[in-house]
Amino acid sequence: MSAQTPADVQANPLTVDSRFMALALALGRRGLGRTWPNPAVGAVIVKDGVIVGRGWTQAGGRPHAEIEALRRAGGAARGATLYVTLEPCSHHGKSPPCADAIVAAGITRVVSSIEDPNPKVAGAGHARLRAAGIAVDVGVGADEARRDHAGHIRRMRDGRPHVMLKLAVSADGKAGASGRRPVAITGEAARDRVHLLRAQSDAIMIGIGTALADDPMLTCRLPGMAGYSPVRTVLDGALRLPASSRLARSAREVPVWVMTRAEGLRAAEDVLLAEGVVVLRVPDGAGRPDISAVLRLIAGRGISRLMVEGGPTLAAAFLAADIVDEAVLFRSPKVVGADGIDALAGLPLTALTQSPRLTRVRSEAVGADRCDVFERK
Repeated sequence: MSAQTPADVQANPLTVDSRFMALALALGRRGLGRTWPNPAVGAVIVKDGVIVGRGWTQAGGRPHAEIEALRRAGGAARGATLYVTLEPCSHHGKSPPCADAIVAAGITRVVSSIEDPNPKVAGAGHARLRAAGIAVDVGVGADEARRDHAGHIRRMRDGRPHVMLKLAVSADGKAGASGRRPVAITGEAARDRVHLLRAQSDAIMIGIGTALADDPMLTCRLPGMAGYSPVRTVLDGALRLPASSRLARSAREVPVWVMTRAEGLRAAEDVLLAEGVVVLRVPDGAGRPDISAVLRLIAGRGISRLMVEGGPTLAAAFLAADIVDEAVLFRSPKVVGADGIDALAGLPLTALTQSPRLTRVRSEAVGADRCDVFERK
């Protein structure tokens, strides 16, 4: 990309814009799962067809991508074009507005994928840049940007995270062996893909049944990526999570949030608090924490991308509540048997695969397994 010449830029600006924006989008994805409560933005600064600066939102949400790119570009930013995957902010938060820094750096053109749905921005960033005489073009790479920023968009517009449901099923539609006996349904390549999905999520959620039966860690175990592990959340209406569980014992290394019902159980709460577990209380919903209330609560704490990796009961509850935005279904060629546990408690698998609310957008082989991805229509 950096080999583009000024003549190339003038001859086919749309193609060049698309290529540089593709790089900005790829850079932004480096921050997925690491930048909450801020979106994972990517930025590239180009002058005379040469990349002079690039950046992405840093862990914890700051510095923003634009500030990182400007820092790396230095004086070369004057007279350059900035490609950014989301509208630059225009308000004072914990740092000054990126729009002001762009103006001060002497950028003469900004190519932005989409407007920021944050009501504190919502077009004001683009307006501030135009008022300063900067040419602003919006819409390059918009479809991909909306996908990458789906969590931020959902949180801003609906007050909840983007929900991705992950399921692994056998050839006969089972999620496990009878009696919850351990059984490996998918192969190593699929399991590695799941760990990557965890790394790109702000939080991961299971129900207490899965926590008790499997005693999972729910961390990212790809080499060198333990630090990308998401916040681990458990729906536990009666606070049954043992203090001796691997989740509780590792809560000081990787955060664990337990969502429980609003009333009582203070002694059990104190035991978990002593291990570093965060206990959050929400209204009761048919004997378990109300899912909608849980999503509003964690969104209020900054979570915008939630991976639901619980068992058949939790998966069915999310589908029944119509709050699944994306589903990743790993299909194994293995057969578990008629006495195995159905993938969705009380629902046929077609509740996902033939849902009127979800459509399959891609399918690919992952080792010996197949991965189907569905998105909300």
